[in-house]
Amino acid sequence: MSILIGRETRLLVQGITGREGEFHSRAMAEYGTNLVAGVTPGKGGRIAIDGTVPVFDTVSEAVRQTGANTSCIFVPAGGAPDAVLEAVGAGIATIFCITEGIPALDMVPVVEAVRRAGARLIGPNCPGATSPGRAKVGIIPGSVHREGRVGVVSRSGTLTYEAVQAMTDAGVGQSTCVGIGGDPIIGTTFLDILKLFAADDETDAIVLIGEIGGAAEEEAAAWAAEHLAHVPKVAFIAGRTAPEGKRMGHAGAIISGGSGTAASKVAALEAAGFRVAGSPTELPALLHDAGYRGQA
Repeated sequence: MSILIGRETRLLVQGITGREGEFHSRAMAEYGTNLVAGVTPGKGGRIAIDGTVPVFDTVSEAVRQTGANTSCIFVPAGGAPDAVLEAVGAGIATIFCITEGIPALDMVPVVEAVRRAGARLIGPNCPGATSPGRAKVGIIPGSVHREGRVGVVSRSGTLTYEAVQAMTDAGVGQSTCVGIGGDPIIGTTFLDILKLFAADDETDAIVLIGEIGGAAEEEAAAWAAEHLAHVPKVAFIAGRTAPEGKRMGHAGAIISGGSGTAASKVAALEAAGFRVAGSPTELPALLHDAGYRGQA
């Protein structure tokens, strides 16, 4: 099986008629994702993506008529928190929020509402996820992937693409690739994804791509040390030369008060049995060194 998305995914896109929503919806459909609906208030009744995807005014109407079970949000930052809450209220179980620039304080009650509803939010400010050969949700390029048995989880979009391309070029395929997002407040953490990979019988090894800021990587490492001791696992941490107090790229990528440094994350991961790469291109070779004997 795969985690989060797969052949059973019935996707709706909130914001499908916008420029970004339309562009990436087309790419998701071309990859083979089962895109069943779009939602843009006031544009219900239209047909998007060359007359193949019906557009509804509300998520609840789209779910009722199409059986959508997953949402991908391309709504501007001002409306994205409400878009997440609308999806939750309509019974959507898995929600990907691609939108960036949402104030952290706006996301605090939203993340709690998703948790109370028993749903799962990935993001915001995330690139989405791909289950190679099955489904792609979000903005990750489908062309970089190869079907396989290595689970990838990352805080960075572009570093994910580079790492996955290096794996594919080396003949190492992926079971699922997940970008959790780089904001301070997100719905799904490294630890959450590691637990899903641990329960997935089609994932035999793990790649974790982290960056400075916060303690999410250290928390994931502590859990992996106990529960993934015999699983080949490698990691890369971005921002090793970042100065204290300067935000680097993502809103959550900032060293504050000496915490969240690359050195502390590397030390925690190595102590948990991860092989830590100096660059994303080293990850395939480190997987082999860690004992992964999957694709050549």
